[in-house]
Amino acid sequence: QVYVVFSEELGCWCRALVESVRCQADGYQLRCFLVDYAKYCSVASESIRVLAGAFAKIPYRAKKCRLHCTKPLTLRIDFCENTAKIGPAKRWDTAAIQHFRRLLE
Repeated sequence: QVYVVFSEELGCWCRALVESVRCQADGYQLRCFLVDYAKYCSVASESIRVLAGAFAKIPYRAKKCRLHCTKPLTLRIDFCENTAKIGPAKRWDTAAIQHFRRLLE
């Protein structure tokens, strides 16, 4: 379900999908994906509203996607043996993300 959350970073209300909820001492913290900005943000539970009917039907400007059969790699440097090897990684390196964005432009 799509909600409306207030993004402190953007300074406006945005449509969002709730990814997870964390309980904290002062209330609940929600991790959300902003469907029109392709960004993740954390918001307090007081900053979430139900989306009005007509606005829920507007298509998203951003979509989550993956590159088919492409997995992140990283360069592992062993200073003791003076070697460098490319191996699997859990997340994409910042340099790889920047390079991919440059290729898309």
